[in-house]
Amino acid sequence: MALMDERIKAELLSIGIIDVEASLLPAWRTSTAGPGMGLQSIFFRSGGLRVRLEVNRDSPFRLARKGDHVAVLKGDVEIAEGMLEEVVAHCPEQVYITISERCIYNCQFCSVPLSRGRIKSRDEIVAIVERARSEGRLKAIALTSGIAVSPEDEIDRVVEIVRALSVYGVPIGVAVHPAKGSSRRLKDAGATEVKYSVETMDPEIFDRMCRGKKGHDLDFILKSLREAVEIFGKNHVSSNIIIGLGESDECVQKGVVYLAKMGVIPVLRPISIPPGRIEALKGAERPSPERLLKLTEMTRKILRKYDLRTDESKTMCLACTGCDLTP
Repeated sequence: MALMDERIKAELLSIGIIDVEASLLPAWRTSTAGPGMGLQSIFFRSGGLRVRLEVNRDSPFRLARKGDHVAVLKGDVEIAEGMLEEVVAHCPEQVYITISERCIYNCQFCSVPLSRGRIKSRDEIVAIVERARSEGRLKAIALTSGIAVSPEDEIDRVVEIVRALSVYGVPIGVAVHPAKGSSRRLKDAGATEVKYSVETMDPEIFDRMCRGKKGHDLDFILKSLREAVEIFGKNHVSSNIIIGLGESDECVQKGVVYLAKMGVIPVLRPISIPPGRIEALKGAERPSPERLLKLTEMTRKILRKYDLRTDESKTMCLACTGCDLTP
C-alpha cells in the first residue's frame, strides 16, 4: 500500500484541488472559514499525515473508493491509499466555528468580505458544541471570525462566546484580528491559544493586499503577537504567512525568524485564490512542491533553534495540519 509522505502531501498542496468520486461526497460540507469560504472540501489521511483539498473536477488528482479505504490517483497511477476523515465542524477532531461570516476589511486574498454572511449567536454556537459533546467527539474548540463592525466589537463578541464555552473543559483556540488588550481578555475568558495572522511579512504586499486596515496594520499585529506570547506562552500563539502572493523565499525566511524569536509559531499557508478574487490576485500562484518542501525544512530548523514545538499546540491549524506542511 502506498502511503502519503511529506513529498506527496506537498504535491497535493501545490495543486490544492481534487476530483472526488460522487459516492464519496454527500457527508462533506462547504467551508465557512477564511479564504476557502463556500468551497466544498475533503480531508484525506494516510501515513500519519492529513491533507485538506477542495473538490474540483479540473484537478489532475482523483479520489476513488478502494475497498474499505480510498485512494488518490494521478492519472491512472495510485500515489497514496488512506481514509477520508469525518469532519466534526469544519475540520476533523475539532469543533471549528466561524462566528461572523462577513468582514469590513477587503483583504484581496479572502472571500469572506464578498459574502455578507450571517453572524452566529452565542446560543447557536453553544448548540453546535453541545451536539459534538453528546456524540463523544468534543476534543477541542476553535473559533475564528471576520470583522462585522470593528475589531473591538468583534473581540467583545468572541470573549462572550469563549466564556460561555469554557465550561466544557477542553482547549479553546481563537483565530481573530487583534484589538487593544484582546489577548488578556481572551485569556481571562478561558481561551488557551490564539492566532493573529500577519498574512505576509512583506510590508509592500501587506499594504497592497490588506489596504484599509489603518491603525490595525502589520506593525499592530506584530505588537499584538508579542503581547500574546507574554500572556499565553510559547507554543500557544501562531500566525499565518500566506505563500504565493509574490513574496521571496528570503522574505519568508526573515519573517519566520522574526516570529520565532518572539515565541510565535509561523504557519505557512499556500494561497487559495477564490473565484471572486482572480483579477485582484493576478500574478499570485500556489507554491510548487519543491518550494513548499524547501520552506518547510527551513521552518523546521528555525523552530528547533528557538525551541518551539508545533505538537504542543492543541487547537486550530497547528492541531489540524490539513492545509499546510506543518513541521
